[in-house]
Amino acid sequence: MTAIETSGNVAVVGTGTMGQGIAQVALVAGHPVSLYDAAPGRAEQAAAAIVRRLDRLVEKGRIQASERDAARGRLSPATALADLADARLVIEAILEELPAKQELFTALEEVVAADCLLATNTSSLSVTAVAGRLRHPGRCVGLHFFNPAPLLPLVEVISGFATDEAAATSAYETVAAWGKTPVRCADTPGFIVNRIARPFYAEALRVYEERVADPATIDAVLRDGAGFKMGPFELTDLIGQDVNEAVTHSVWTSFFQDPKFTPSLAQRRLVESGLHGRKSGRGWFDYAEGARRPEPQTAAPCPAPEAVGIHAELDGPSEVLRELITEAGIKITRDRTPGESEGFIRLPGGACLALTNGYPATSVVYGRYIRFDLSLDYRAATRIALARSEAASEADLAEAVGLFQALGKQVSVINDVPGMIVARTVAMIVDFALDAAARGVATPEDIDTAMRLGVNYPGGPLEWAERLGAQWVWDLLDSMHHQYANGRYAPSWALRRRADLQG
Repeated sequence: MTAIETSGNVAVVGTGTMGQGIAQVALVAGHPVSLYDAAPGRAEQAAAAIVRRLDRLVEKGRIQASERDAARGRLSPATALADLADARLVIEAILEELPAKQELFTALEEVVAADCLLATNTSSLSVTAVAGRLRHPGRCVGLHFFNPAPLLPLVEVISGFATDEAAATSAYETVAAWGKTPVRCADTPGFIVNRIARPFYAEALRVYEERVADPATIDAVLRDGAGFKMGPFELTDLIGQDVNEAVTHSVWTSFFQDPKFTPSLAQRRLVESGLHGRKSGRGWFDYAEGARRPEPQTAAPCPAPEAVGIHAELDGPSEVLRELITEAGIKITRDRTPGESEGFIRLPGGACLALTNGYPATSVVYGRYIRFDLSLDYRAATRIALARSEAASEADLAEAVGLFQALGKQVSVINDVPGMIVARTVAMIVDFALDAAARGVATPEDIDTAMRLGVNYPGGPLEWAERLGAQWVWDLLDSMHHQYANGRYAPSWALRRRADLQG
C-alpha cells in the first residue's frame, strides 16, 4: 500500500473547523472529497464555507481561479454514510468521545471497501481503542492534524496496537503527498506533541499557583526570555481553556494519574467558571472590546555596576554572559572564593548572582544569593527573571537588575522558587522528550520535528538536551525532586543515561 492516488475519493466525516480544514487540504491536493455530517444540512454548509475559503485564496493569488473551479467540482456533500462507499480514505473529525468514534467506524466498515483506509483525527484518545470494535482493526490509523489544518504542516501518523504497517505507511505517504510533514508515532497518551508539551502549560500553572508571578509576567519570561512564540496563558486562552484542560486530564488519566501529568486546580476553576479564553471573551486575560491586557512586572531602571567578578565557569549555557558583560563595557575581575565550587558572578556589594540550579535562592547552603533564570539564547533574549534569597538585600537585587539591564534585558523580579520559570519548564520538556524517545514513542528526529512544527517551539527538545547538557538538566530536576517529594520532578532513566553518555 502506498500513497492513495489523487483520483481516489477522500471522505471526511464531521464538518466542524477541523473537518473543513482537512477536507480543504485533500481537495487542494487534487482528490475528489466527500463531506458527511450527522446533522442535516451541515455538510452543505461546510462545502459552501470551503468554497468561500478557496475564493479568498484566489483573491490573494495563492491559487488560480481554474484550480478553484476544479476543486469546487470535486467537492460533494453526502447525505448518508452509504454515499461514502467509494472512498479510498475516510478521516473522521467528530466529537472527541470514544463511543461515538467506535460507533462511526463500525458503521463505516459495513459501507466502504475492504481496502479503504480508516483514519481518526483524535488528539487524545487511544487509536487502539477507537479501532477496537472493528473486524479489521489493521486498517485504522491515527492522522492527527493541527488546527488550522490548511496552514500548519505537521501531521502525526499514529499506529494503534493492531494497525498494519502497510496502512500506516500509506497514511504517511498520502499526507506527505498533500504537502504536509508527517511524523510516525506509537499509540501513547497525547502522542508526541500533546504528551511532550504538557510541562509548558503545567509548570506555568504550578508557578502561578505558588504565587511566584502573575500570568502576564510568566508569559513574558517564557516568550521574551526563552524564545517561545506565545506564553502558556495566552496560548491556552487561544486554544480554549476547556480544550486544553480536557487534553491534560485525558493524558493524566491515561497515564494512571502519574504525578508528572497532574492537572491544575487553578485551570479547573477557570473552566468551571466558564472562562474559556478568547471564544468566551475572557480566560486568563480579558478579551472584551477596549479591555487592557495586563503588563508583565518589569523592574525600574537601576545603575549598571562598573565591575563584577566571575568565579569559575558559569553553569550550563550561561557562560556567554561573560562575553555580554565585556561587550557592555563592564570590567570583569577574577574571583576565587575559597570553598565555592559553583560558577557565579560576584556583584560589587558582595552578593552572588548565579543561574538557577533547581534549589531556591534561599537555602541553608547559600547566603546572599540572587538566582537568574535559564535562557535558550542569552544573546537574543530580551527579558530575564531574577529571584533573591532572604539574605540578599534590596541593594544586592538592584545591582543584579542593573547588570542585566546593561546587557539590554528587561528584568522581571519573581518570588523565590525552585527552578524558577524557564529552567523548570525546559528541563521537564527535555526529560519528557528523552523518555518518549527511549520508550519508542517516536524517533528523536520526529520528536524534534513535531515540537518545532506542531507547537512552534524555538528548537527541538532533544536539540536542547545537547546544547544545555543532559547532566545540567539532570542536576536541576534532581534538585527539584528533593524539593518536591511527590515524584513530579523525578528525572527519567533516559535522562540519566543521556547524561552518562555525554560524560
